[in-house]
Amino acid sequence: MKKLIAIALLCCAALAHALPDAVRKGEAGWRQWGSGEMSWFGFSLYRATLWVAGNAVETSPSALQLDYLRDIPRDRLVQVSLDEMSRLGADAPQLQRWEPELRRVFPDVKEGDTIIGVHYPGRGAQFYYQGKPSGEVADPEFARRFFGIWLDTASRSPALRTALLKRPDGG
Repeated sequence: MKKLIAIALLCCAALAHALPDAVRKGEAGWRQWGSGEMSWFGFSLYRATLWVAGNAVETSPSALQLDYLRDIPRDRLVQVSLDEMSRLGADAPQLQRWEPELRRVFPDVKEGDTIIGVHYPGRGAQFYYQGKPSGEVADPEFARRFFGIWLDTASRSPALRTALLKRPDGG
């Protein structure tokens, strides 16, 4: 049993290395929380993995890693993000303020690319593209609404939400 636990810990430590150094060094105790695939009308769009640096997604820094399975232009990423944040309750002035921020942090993505968004509750979000910082949005409400796209109870993909929120300890 001890060997099995040691192997599991080594695997989790190796997975945490998928996060950029700046993320891993900024907070201790990152661990993979859950993962799943996002599909739309039968087309696989990306593999999502949630990382958490603590014991609760709501209060701990968390990182959402999106590994893209197809090309998606920046304009589409931005528009879908805005549409979903609107659906989850963001108002028009917020969306107008956040659109240029999203355009600044999101590139066009190609199949195989990775974007990681780190949510710092009460502070905002930091984004990484291919492991390098692509920008920060220092607005706690933006971060809450943006990560709500995947984690809110009203997420458009409840199956993905459930997969992401599956705690590593089964709780």
